[in-house]
Amino acid sequence: MQQMFLRQQKYIFYLLSLYTLGWGFTSYKTVFLSLILGTVISLFLLWSLVRKVEKFGRAVAQGKKARSLGTFSRLAAAVLAAAIAIEYPQYFSIIPVTIGLMTSYTVIIIDFLLHKNK
Repeated sequence: MQQMFLRQQKYIFYLLSLYTLGWGFTSYKTVFLSLILGTVISLFLLWSLVRKVEKFGRAVAQGKKARSLGTFSRLAAAVLAAAIAIEYPQYFSIIPVTIGLMTSYTVIIIDFLLHKNK
């Protein structure tokens, strides 16, 4: 699980570097800044999910009662990203923020497809 997360984190950092270059060198600053915001929160959500799945797995293996995977906290982080985009429309746009929030799921799917045969 940790190796998979590190691989996915690396891919997301590559995307973030591309978004940063796009923000710095194009006239689409709002779009790229929104993608950066959504992707950073998406990375945080991925990290949080991996951490909670590991705790969940340890609790199940030890026969202890397992807590939830933190759906509410992840939903709250996504709402925070949307609230920031709505509050500061001169810097952010809601559609690219939403696309950025979905980045980790896209990376997970691509990572699975690349490594399913290994």
